[in-house]
Amino acid sequence: MKIAIAGTGYVGLVTAACLAELGNDLICVDIDEEKISKLNTDIMPIYEPGLQELVVRNKNEKRLSFTTDLKGAIIKSEIIFICVGTPPKENGEADLSYVDNVARTIADVMDSYKLVVEKSTVPVQTGEKVAKTIKAYNKHNVDFDVVSNPEFLREGSAVEDFMKPDRIVVGCESENAKKLMEKLYAPLKSPILFTDIKSAEIIKHASNSFLATKISFINAIANICEAAGADVEKVAEGMGLDKRIGRFFLNAGTGYGGFCFPKDAEAFIRIAEKLGYDFKLLKATQETNQQQKMHLVKKIEKALWVVKNKTIGVLGLAFKPNTDDMRFAPSIDIIEALQKEGAKIKAYDPQAVEKARQVLKNIEYCSNPYDAAKDADTLVILTEWNEFRHLDFKKLKSIMKHNLIIDGRNIYNPDEMRKQGFSYISIGRSDV
Repeated sequence: MKIAIAGTGYVGLVTAACLAELGNDLICVDIDEEKISKLNTDIMPIYEPGLQELVVRNKNEKRLSFTTDLKGAIIKSEIIFICVGTPPKENGEADLSYVDNVARTIADVMDSYKLVVEKSTVPVQTGEKVAKTIKAYNKHNVDFDVVSNPEFLREGSAVEDFMKPDRIVVGCESENAKKLMEKLYAPLKSPILFTDIKSAEIIKHASNSFLATKISFINAIANICEAAGADVEKVAEGMGLDKRIGRFFLNAGTGYGGFCFPKDAEAFIRIAEKLGYDFKLLKATQETNQQQKMHLVKKIEKALWVVKNKTIGVLGLAFKPNTDDMRFAPSIDIIEALQKEGAKIKAYDPQAVEKARQVLKNIEYCSNPYDAAKDADTLVILTEWNEFRHLDFKKLKSIMKHNLIIDGRNIYNPDEMRKQGFSYISIGRSDV
């Protein structure tokens, strides 16, 4: 099938590479000339395991190309995926101007039937507005369909998530659109849930908001565990064994980050307001998440007594492992709060340092974990990269000023840290 992808961000680029891998002909479009130039020379704008190999292979096999010419891509394609950004406005609503621009361009140039696929995360009723826009600007008065096909890709495992999805959600209102989407996704042999367009749009926001709520809930439980002397890891295990609850996303820590959960939860609150509903539960989720970041800051303050002029080594800057994404990363608020108190920050992240430099200033960026730990008064874990689980603790003790580790992701066993001779502070568990 001949497909155009508007937008080469996390969603667009992964979608394009994976659909090309399934044997389709893909034209990937972006207005950022520098990004397209880099992609044409096999330089990835993001770090995502397995993505570069997919892109390079499908480019070499002539199934994937990159361009800034949206109009040309639309004319050559039967299916157009809208994967452009929907960044939050100051009031938390999604900015749909990029979606509108693509919709108007499609209407302006299409001269044959087009299936327009809404892949970007958008508020409910956006599909309806996209259809109205295309109809209003439809110069050649040709047939088209709009469908909602929300993405459920986790950064760090996006390629696997696309190729082996739990489910595929398609909101559509014509039999022709349904058949095309069935044909497109048939090679994945995954269950497809067909709904109306509005329900598909809400499924995306509802899913992310529920997961965000689950994270905030276990963080609230962690704070209760600390006060009571209980172990949140055991509590989460006991809860997770209940099939109605499940163990996923019951990991206490410094709170959620990234672009999706904070943005989508805030957008869903605004969507609900417009529809006349005060989503107090989701507001509490957001508030709890913000408080959790400052909860870790308070732990650091208590452990060091005076933060000013202390050296704090930080391991992990990206909002989660296996990505270089710094958007809404908890590390930003935590580090900036410590800097305001006069702390000196040394930091290391396996992939996110270059992007971190754009948002976090006056930091000594290090090339490995041990450089970040050298002469540090404490070492703080902010991202659960796997390499941090296997550090040489004897070496750490020999190079740190004080044998203090503050673990914001609970990646170490307290008993083991005690044996290693460290003072150890984590989330929702007794301090060592």
